[in-house]
Amino acid sequence: MTSYQSGIIAEPSSDAFFVTLNLLPEHLSNFKRALAAFPNTITQVQQDFEQAQLHAAVGFSKLIWSKLDSQQPKELALFPDLQGPEMTITSTDVDMVLHIRAMRHDAAFELSRRLFALVKDCVQLVEEVTCFIYKDSRDLTGFVDGTENPQGEQRKAVALVSEEDANFANGSYLNLMRFSHDLDKWQQQDLKTQEDTYGRTKEDNEEYPAAEKSVHAHTKRTSLKDAQGKSIEILRQSMPYGSLTDQGLMFASYSKSPTNFNLMLESMILGDEQGNTDHLMKYTEAKTAQAFFVPATEWFLKFQA
Repeated sequence: MTSYQSGIIAEPSSDAFFVTLNLLPEHLSNFKRALAAFPNTITQVQQDFEQAQLHAAVGFSKLIWSKLDSQQPKELALFPDLQGPEMTITSTDVDMVLHIRAMRHDAAFELSRRLFALVKDCVQLVEEVTCFIYKDSRDLTGFVDGTENPQGEQRKAVALVSEEDANFANGSYLNLMRFSHDLDKWQQQDLKTQEDTYGRTKEDNEEYPAAEKSVHAHTKRTSLKDAQGKSIEILRQSMPYGSLTDQGLMFASYSKSPTNFNLMLESMILGDEQGNTDHLMKYTEAKTAQAFFVPATEWFLKFQA
């Protein structure tokens, strides 16, 4: 039985690093050998920081997958391009992602540093984003993030591939986006406008009754059901990031199928049959849009000499 990478379903952390990389093709052989060392390196650093709740999820995109494995996850695809009235999504797919998180910044930094050191001569660093918990798990807009996340064992049921793709069981599809917020514009809106935009109260985090939600509310546009009337779910592992000149959200979605995320994104950006879109998108901009598969831990061992 394969084991999943712990960063997929672990509970929220206080600190995170998102590192995206592109392979230098002439170094493919060395890159593969370096990947074989990832599981042991992760375990070693976790042991060095036993109380830090240190976790990792390492994923690869369709751009690189065929260079690493003759078999491919059934639903692995590039990030979709979408154009809506409030936002245009343009794929910025890269080869690889490191999602490292912990309850201590130094632990997350050390694991990020150690994993990058293994591959740094084989890759180009695309982006490095450091994230943090804000207040009681709020986005920088001031609203609680991830309220509807699955809990307990349901996190595994939502996030991990199972018998539908047995060759890649306990892997997960990761969709990653960096949203840069226009906080000045957002903060100019009165409280009622902000709450209507989310469909939830700001201070108490109480969701509006369905009948009182705007068709443009974020909670309306992301609350979808399948043909059997069952809620479509994803596991969000999103966190705020920020500097003095750029603030926003690293949106990270894990799911056993990328279809769930894609349906939510289309509902937000393209809208419903009447064209009702997510008005939260008026206050942010998608700077990156990337899709990955995060394989089971044992997948890395195939690269051992």
